[in-house]
Amino acid sequence: MSNLENKFPGKDVTIEDIKTKFPLVAKKNKNHHSKFKIAGIEFGGKLIPIFAGPNMVESRSLILSTAKNVKKIGAQFLRGGAFKPLTFPYRSKKYNETREEGLKWLKEARKKYKIPVITEVMEERFLPIICETSDILQIGSRNMQNFPLLTACARTKKPIMLKRHYGSSLRDWLGAAEYLMVEGNKKILLCERGVSVPHTHRNTSRFLIDLQVVPAAKEITHLPIVVDPSHATFWRPWVPSMTLASIAAGADGIMLEVHPNPTKAAVDPLQPIDFSSFKKLHKEMKAVAKSINRKID
Repeated sequence: MSNLENKFPGKDVTIEDIKTKFPLVAKKNKNHHSKFKIAGIEFGGKLIPIFAGPNMVESRSLILSTAKNVKKIGAQFLRGGAFKPLTFPYRSKKYNETREEGLKWLKEARKKYKIPVITEVMEERFLPIICETSDILQIGSRNMQNFPLLTACARTKKPIMLKRHYGSSLRDWLGAAEYLMVEGNKKILLCERGVSVPHTHRNTSRFLIDLQVVPAAKEITHLPIVVDPSHATFWRPWVPSMTLASIAAGADGIMLEVHPNPTKAAVDPLQPIDFSSFKKLHKEMKAVAKSINRKID
C-alpha cells in the first residue's frame, strides 16, 4: 500500500498525516519556527503584530479615519473588506459592498498613512486588483477549502492569511495550508477565528474561540498563528479578555475589528471596538506580552 493513501482518516492529526499529508506545513524538529517579514514587519519572532480595522470598507472617510487612528495607537496592519461574504443573501439598507471602489480607498489609506493592508479575496477574477492594493491576501473561513482559489492566491507569491473554517479540524486547516505551500508560497499565516459548538454562552454569539488550537497547532506546524477574538466572540465586551488570553496562549498576531462608531457599523455591529477601547486594550496587550517575553509595539 502506498504511503500516500489515506490509511487513517479522521479529524485528529496522526503521525502519518505529518509525514505524508502536510510535510511542508509540519515542523522538521521541535525548534522549527518560521520567521519572515511582511511589509517590513516580522512574524514568528518576539513581536506580536496587530491587524485592526472595520469588518467592511464602508466609505472613504471611514477607512481613512480608521487607518490614521489605528496606526497612531499601535496597529501594524489595516484590515478591511471591500468584498464581504455574508451568511445570507439579503442585505440591509445600510449595507453596500464597496468592491473596486473600496479597494481604491484602502490603497489611498495605505499610501497616506504608510500602513500595510490586509483584505479578503473571494473570487479569483479579482486577484490582480487586490494584489495591487493588499500586502496580505486573506482567505476567509468559508473559502478555507476552496482549493482552486487557494492555488491561485498562492501562485501570486503574496503573503496569505488562511482563516480556519468554523467547522474544520486542525487537520483540515493544516491540509488547506499545504495547498498554499506546495505552490512555493512560504509566507503563510494561520488565523483562528472561532468554531461552531453546542453552546456559546450568549444567544447572539455564533462561535466559540478555540484557544487550545494555538498550542496544539504550534506542536505540529512551524507557521505563525494569528487569533481573531472579534469574530470568534461576536460580542464586544468579551473581545478585550479574549485578546489578552490569546496572547497568553501564544498567538503570533492579533486581528481586531476596530470601527469609529461600532454600533453604527454596517456589518456585525455587536463586535467592533472603538478607538478609545483599542487604545486601552493596546496598553493591556503590552503588559501581557511582556510577561511572556514577547512584545507589542
